[in-house]
Amino acid sequence: MFSGWTSMQRDRQPEVMDQPGLDPAEHDRALQGLRRINGISRCVPGLFRHVEALAGESPATQLSVLELACGGGDTAIELAALARGRDLDVLVQACDLNPEAVRLARRNVARSDSNVGVFVADALDPSESKQFDVVYCTLFVHHLDPPDVVRLLKGMTARARRLVIVDDLIRSRLGYSLAWMGTRLLSRSWVVHHDGPLSVKGAFTPSEILDLASQAGLHDCVLERTWPERYRLCWRPH
Repeated sequence: MFSGWTSMQRDRQPEVMDQPGLDPAEHDRALQGLRRINGISRCVPGLFRHVEALAGESPATQLSVLELACGGGDTAIELAALARGRDLDVLVQACDLNPEAVRLARRNVARSDSNVGVFVADALDPSESKQFDVVYCTLFVHHLDPPDVVRLLKGMTARARRLVIVDDLIRSRLGYSLAWMGTRLLSRSWVVHHDGPLSVKGAFTPSEILDLASQAGLHDCVLERTWPERYRLCWRPH
């Protein structure tokens, strides 16, 4: 399984989900597979823990949250549902550069009877975006080259008043094995089968992402390793 990848060097290759012209039905099937995988990883409850703690600091004030590169919007929808279930005044919005992803996310919002707002925007260009209390992204950083990761993180700090969260994969042999097996167990999408292991090969190690965060000016970050072979990077402005 690891033939040709013994050095553990980062190897970012084009993923099908990143290419224009993907059949909408295949795109939707892939997003459904990713939804199941994210559910197993319990990514959203981990994000919500930080949002809930921040909301508790100013309970009388609405907390605004923005997800970058939201894909099908499932993370934002679940996060908003958790906040609503705890009677927290949290307004969640989400954006993606891909109009097809935004269309699917809006459909999923309507099906979920959610109040998440979804719009088209470039995660790497914060110039036309207003500020939010919390800005986060999940499973996006591994798609980027290091200079664009620094650019993304700088843009997130420009957008965020109180908290930046980055949740992504860890590049490791264990992570690759879990991705290879998990994508096949949890999805029938050939896109997910293809892209999942490639995502791990393109991911960063914890030390690498901390170095990139430092280059972007995000000092005193807190990084926690989460199951299965993921990290959650949090930063608050001083």
